[in-house]
Amino acid sequence: MSSESSPGTTRATVSGRLNTSFSSAFHFLTSLATDAWGDLRRWPAWKKVSVLTAVIVAVAITVVVDVPSITTLRDWADSAGPAFVWLFVGLYVVITQFPIPRTVLTLASGVLFGPWQGTLIALGSTTVSAALSLLIVRGLLGGWMRPRLTHPAVARINARLRDRGWLAIASLRMIAAVPFSLLNYVAALTSVPLLAFTVATAVGSAPGTIATVVLGDAVVGSGSATAVVFTLALACLGVVGLILDRRLPVKSGK
Repeated sequence: MSSESSPGTTRATVSGRLNTSFSSAFHFLTSLATDAWGDLRRWPAWKKVSVLTAVIVAVAITVVVDVPSITTLRDWADSAGPAFVWLFVGLYVVITQFPIPRTVLTLASGVLFGPWQGTLIALGSTTVSAALSLLIVRGLLGGWMRPRLTHPAVARINARLRDRGWLAIASLRMIAAVPFSLLNYVAALTSVPLLAFTVATAVGSAPGTIATVVLGDAVVGSGSATAVVFTLALACLGVVGLILDRRLPVKSGK
């Protein structure tokens, strides 16, 4: 008798695993939402005010406040002098705490400070912003989320990020379609170590940041075929990294 499974048996096995995974994930999300609502109602006043203020500020910045134009940024640079570098870094770090694309600020880094200094400023600001987001989200929600990471729907993912999160984070940073701030928020709710997350962010963000700073012609809307090709190449490299992360065994030291 052949030891190979028939196509029908294989399909049934795959279907069963998918149904189990979806059912487990649905149960996890349902229980998570129920627990979140109950715990939210028991939060102290200061935490409720902090979250509400952050939401209001995020909505205001996203909907009401326009991203400063390059001309405006140049005027600020001329009036502030050398101090504008630190002002720009501060704005970069604060603005990117919210779900706002950082591309404009990265492009502005190249236009205002040149390719070398602009790259250092943009990449440094990106790394600091990501680490700060991780600490803020964990400070607000980490204690509540940590006990729930043992749920079957997320336990394996959490363990993978804890033991080798740098590869997944670095790969995702290379894919332009993955929102910068969203990845910060999601990673903060897992056990990925801060140091690994920070280093992976710097390494994974470096190619795209360098390309965006150097290709300043995209700022004026002229576009660049080279930029498009480079972005697609980075995305492919990121996907390859995710595939490797999926296939390589995790060697946990615990």
